[in-house]
Parts: sequence; C-alpha cells; structure tokens
Amino acid sequence: MPHADTNGQRIWFRDSGGSGLPLVLAHGWLMDADMFAPQEAALGSRFRVITWDGRGHGRTESTADPFTYWDSADDLRGLLDHLGIERAVVGGMSQGGFVALRFALRYPERTAGLVLIDTRSGPEDAEKVAEYDIMHDVWVTDGPSDQLAEMVAAIIIGGDGSQSAEWIAKWKARPKESVTQIYRTLMDRDDVTSRLTEITAPALVIHGDADAAIHLSNAEALCRMLQGCSKVVVIGGAGHSSNLTHPDPANHAIEEFLARLA
Repeated sequence: MPHADTNGQRIWFRDSGGSGLPLVLAHGWLMDADMFAPQEAALGSRFRVITWDGRGHGRTESTADPFTYWDSADDLRGLLDHLGIERAVVGGMSQGGFVALRFALRYPERTAGLVLIDTRSGPEDAEKVAEYDIMHDVWVTDGPSDQLAEMVAAIIIGGDGSQSAEWIAKWKARPKESVTQIYRTLMDRDDVTSRLTEITAPALVIHGDADAAIHLSNAEALCRMLQGCSKVVVIGGAGHSSNLTHPDPANHAIEEFLARLA
C-alpha cells in the first residue's frame, strides 16, 4: 500500500492518477480517506484526487505522542513533497478542514485553493464540551457500545443512518484507549479565526443544513472572512458528512470550483 514517510509518521494515501489539477482531501475525526470514495469515483479521472489518512486514523502508522493540526498540516506538506506536487487545492471535511486552513496559513505559496466541507475556524462550542467529554470517558472505559456508537455516528455522519454501520465496525475494531490521542487534538485545537483574512486563495465552502456537529452559521462566518469565498454551498437535508451522504450536490460544487481554477 502507498505510504509517505514524513515527520516521523508513515502517512497512507491514495492517488487517483488523474491528469488534471491536484485535489488533496483530508477526512473528518474518527473517519478515514474512504469517506471520499464518492468524490474519487466522480472526479478522479478528470482531476488528480488524493486522499490520505491522518495521524491516529485509518491505515497511517503514526506515533502515539500528542500532536496538533499544525503538525498535520506539516504532514500534508510532506505528502505533497513525496508526490512531487508543488501546488494543490487542499481541503477536507470537519477535522480535515481544520488541517486545510492551517496548511493555507503556513504554506500559502503551495495552496492553489481550498475546499472546506462542514468545518469551521474556531474551537468546539462550549456547551457541547461536557457532553463530548462524557462520551469520550465512556468510550475509553467500556468501548463503543452499540448505543454510544450510534450516537457518535448521528453526530459525525448524519443522514438517514444507512452509511453508519461500516464506520461503526471500524470504530469497534480499533483499541478503545487510542481515541484519547485524537480526541485531545480535536478538543484542544487553537482558534484561527482572527487569521482568516491572511488567506487569499480561492475557497469553496460546503455545508449541510442539518449538520448537528457544526452549525451552518459557522460556515457562513468562515466564508465571510475568507477573501476567496463568494458564497456557501448549502446541501439541503445533509448532516455533518455531507460529501458522503449527499455526494451529488457536493461533487457538482467541487467539480465547478476545480474547473474554474483549472
């Protein structure tokens, strides 16, 4: 399987090999690159779609020490170096968007554009932190029971629940204690809102109007502060993983955006 060794990590990736503009997508928390299968299928022949598993997720072999999304942005730089790509459209869903924003801030010369799906620039909503902490504590103590896993899937994936089973199976297969590393990265992330005006790259913001994890208002605020964003593409009825549960409108928006940049 393809890996890129960078920053002490062994990053797993998949490359569609398309001849067009490179699009590199980072997944959401507890997910992996497979959540972009609909985008790879629809866009991978026309564009060079690259997906990858971040630290603590999927098939990437990563160290157990604490890390930040700035470290993940450096991992992304290392992946691009490995692939010989100087500039790319970078993006991702939720956590992947956190990484993409930090990559654009640290490596503006390598950012041809941003695709930001169901994400935000700030920290978690204060009123949700206590609930999430309880869910984390139960997870690492007892493991992801059916009830807990379904609650998490409703938040992270959303939709009608038809796509949750395969992800719940992946969560149950991982060591229950391992969730703490990635949970702390998620909850302890810094707020980059005040720096958004530094980003000048063209930006596409996509958001589900039924997102239970990050409210649509956060996407609207994100777009207002990004110089290269003209509007938010709202996907009706979609939850947090809008690109996975409602791929057609997401793919259409991404394809139009990439075509304009190309």
